Amino acid sequence: MPQLEFHTFVPQLVWLVIVFGYLYVMMSRVALPRIATVLEERRDRIADDLDQAEQFKRQTDEAIEAYEKALAEARAKAHEIAQETRDRLHEETERQRLAIEARLAEKIAEAEKQIAATKEAALANVRTVAVDVADAIVAQLLGEADRSATERAVDTELK
Repeated sequence: MPQLEFHTFVPQLVWLVIVFGYLYVMMSRVALPRIATVLEERRDRIADDLDQAEQFKRQTDEAIEAYEKALAEARAKAHEIAQETRDRLHEETERQRLAIEARLAEKIAEAEKQIAATKEAALANVRTVAVDVADAIVAQLLGEADRSATERAVDTELK
């Protein structure tokens, strides 16, 4: 093997130093600046992406906050509308109930008048029937009857 021959060992070391020196200079002047540029661009792009993501997060948080505020306002408005509707319906129901109660009171008063008139007519008929019956009984028992005395006696008993 030629690498292990000792009389060519020194020139090989010289060439090794020359080649590594050349590679070092090429790497430090050409490749490493390009790599550093790429790494810097990548770092800048990542920083920009993080800034953009933070901005989007802030916008999202603001949008969520606005949505929640709008939702709370809508709920409050809906509750207010529902309460107004309930109050209006309650007032309307109460008004209708009072109107119905008034009509029922009128009908009850009319019915009571009719009942009183019917009762009075019935009592008048009862008086007449009672006077006739009493008069007939007295006539059969005594043979003669006094209609006016029978009417007074029936009136006294009916009162």
